[in-house]
Amino acid sequence: MADYKNFTVETDADGIALITWNMPDRSMNVFTEQVMDELEAIIDRVAGDEAIKGAVITSGKETFSGGADLTMLQKILGQFHAEKDRDRDKAIKQLFDNAGRMSWLWRKLETSGKPWVSAINGTCMGGAFELSLACHGRVAADTDKVKMALPEVKVGIFPGAGGTQRVPRLANPQEALQMLTTGQTLGPKKAKAMGLVHQIVAPRKLVDAAKKMIKDGLKPVQQWDEKGFKLPGGPVYSAAGANLWPPAIAILRRETYGNYPAATAILKCVYEGLLVPFDTALTIEQRYFTEIMQSREAAAMIRSLFVSLQELNKGARRPKDVPAKKLKKVGVLGAGFMGAGIAYVTAKAGIPVVLIDRDQASADKGKAHSAALMDKLIKKGRATEAEKEKLLSLITATPDYALLEGANLVIEAVFEDSAIKKEATEKAEAVLKSSAIFASNTSTIPITSLAKSSKRPRNFIGIHFFSPVDRMMLVEIIMGKKTGDKALALAMDYVRAIRKTPIVVNDTRGFYVNRCVLRYMQEAYSMLIEGVPAPMIENAAKMAGMPVGPLALTDETAIDLAQKIMKQTIRDLGEKAVDPRHMALIDAMVGKHGRHGRKNGKGFYDYPEKPAKKHLWPGLNDLYPQQAPEKIDVEELKSRFLATIALEAARVMEEGIVTDPREADVGSILAFGFAPYTGGTLSYIDGMGAEAFVDLAKGLQKKYGKQFKPPRLLLEMVEKGETFYTRFAPDGAGEMKKAA
Repeated sequence: MADYKNFTVETDADGIALITWNMPDRSMNVFTEQVMDELEAIIDRVAGDEAIKGAVITSGKETFSGGADLTMLQKILGQFHAEKDRDRDKAIKQLFDNAGRMSWLWRKLETSGKPWVSAINGTCMGGAFELSLACHGRVAADTDKVKMALPEVKVGIFPGAGGTQRVPRLANPQEALQMLTTGQTLGPKKAKAMGLVHQIVAPRKLVDAAKKMIKDGLKPVQQWDEKGFKLPGGPVYSAAGANLWPPAIAILRRETYGNYPAATAILKCVYEGLLVPFDTALTIEQRYFTEIMQSREAAAMIRSLFVSLQELNKGARRPKDVPAKKLKKVGVLGAGFMGAGIAYVTAKAGIPVVLIDRDQASADKGKAHSAALMDKLIKKGRATEAEKEKLLSLITATPDYALLEGANLVIEAVFEDSAIKKEATEKAEAVLKSSAIFASNTSTIPITSLAKSSKRPRNFIGIHFFSPVDRMMLVEIIMGKKTGDKALALAMDYVRAIRKTPIVVNDTRGFYVNRCVLRYMQEAYSMLIEGVPAPMIENAAKMAGMPVGPLALTDETAIDLAQKIMKQTIRDLGEKAVDPRHMALIDAMVGKHGRHGRKNGKGFYDYPEKPAKKHLWPGLNDLYPQQAPEKIDVEELKSRFLATIALEAARVMEEGIVTDPREADVGSILAFGFAPYTGGTLSYIDGMGAEAFVDLAKGLQKKYGKQFKPPRLLLEMVEKGETFYTRFAPDGAGEMKKAA
């Protein structure tokens, strides 16, 4: 057979072709134009060679495939935008043809007249799972490494290579819709229960089992291509359909508030596709996919949640001329909730940790946090006792600073008190080598001021985690005025080692994330004071795309903490730095009503004992005269939330606190869930255009105050017709610049 760059093809004595996908220049197989071309040639060869009785496709890597290389989609979108102004009809036709390439190739495979079996040995995502669904047989290895999903909706698109048509023809329609609209990940057992996989076998038997399916007479015809095929859940127009579709539409609306066009398109594809023959259904899917590819949401989400996220995870901001260093040992000072969480994620990455607290009992309590987290994973079947013991063996809990000797990174996570942090810094530096890096996990105190306690400020940096550490994927790396490149490089290497996403932020009060979050909360305080009913405030925020309402978020972080931050801000910056109305509201909540947030069961919400659910405190209605709900513009409330956060992100860029728009966007989504469909804070502005955003901000400023005043940077961008991704184009991100 012909030689291929990305595949090997071996035909055995039984006439079964084993096609092994193993891209030489990638750690994971992905679909590129070359891969598609080679696969088409292989499909033609299998179909046209009488000696071949059937084909098995598997991977030569630990994973099967991550699906399509979304930079290929970005390129297709770039071509569309370049062409559309010259000839829109031609551009759309070209986009339509490109959108259907994979779909019709899989259709060619399943109607080739030869049986195909997919032998799924590891992660199988997106287009790769759609390829597997087009195969006549599917065998999955019985291992936790096998994860199957059609996750495209999470990056603003949907499974456009037959996924919306094959899944509901194989699985119960309710489960099919849930999987498609949420991007749900399936293990082998769940996939088999849904009818998406035929067999589960031991990994070593995977290829043999796949070949046996063909030898046992696997039909080279899909069930939907056979006469008399019946849908698993019955016809769309039936009693079962009447019970499915109206609630499905309502649930999607409740979950997305109409912010995700791709999720809505999935429902349309499935509904319309199940009414017509399969080839017509694929054309319907292709049309919707072409439409969604043109949406602002798809462009923004692909850029931020795939391309930029990957680039940041690969160390896009790491100093290139500093050699990588292996982390031999990491010290964590402070075994409270944050310190214990940092120790856990460090040990989980296989790095030895010394966890220090004031006495042995406190240090042991911090280590017990890791044991509890592992117990939860064991209970869910996601870890073993042996893995728990191995992780705990990497954590040394102690009050003895001498055990830090040999650590090349120490992370301080003691109380937010400069004096306590100074003492911890001095004790650690007395033991550490001069080349070791010292990091503070402070969330409020500027790194430059903390570095004054250090004898080597070039090696002093901020590594700011978010709570809970084990679940939050973002880490802010804070540069003090004297922080050097070696400190930045090691901090980046550490954050990547623990599999979190780093963003680099220059030193300022609140850094980047907290500055934006505080604006979000403060706007809610203003709304309460104006008499906007609390339920409208929370619901408007969720309708705008925020995962948690601002009042609920204040409760989670603690109202008395908000009070402390306000008072400290006044001490540092003067009375005018805090809105006196906000101070009075928070003082009343804490001092007069004793409401500190979730931690004491009383905040903006009441937290009754389970199984009762939390609910907004009725006393909020009595704090300020209430407006009539019907006179309040909900769209304006939504705009206020998104605009106040985005304006703060623009100020941060203007001040040079964040210098890369990728970090501002990705950081805002990962840290506090800023409306993912927008692509992040700066993409939200770019998406509507600087001029339209400035007009919006000025209108809100006139009605609601100076927090909506556009910074000079935005006014300049309007004059020059710039976007954030053109003005601050990241290094080596030419494609990003073009797409913006």
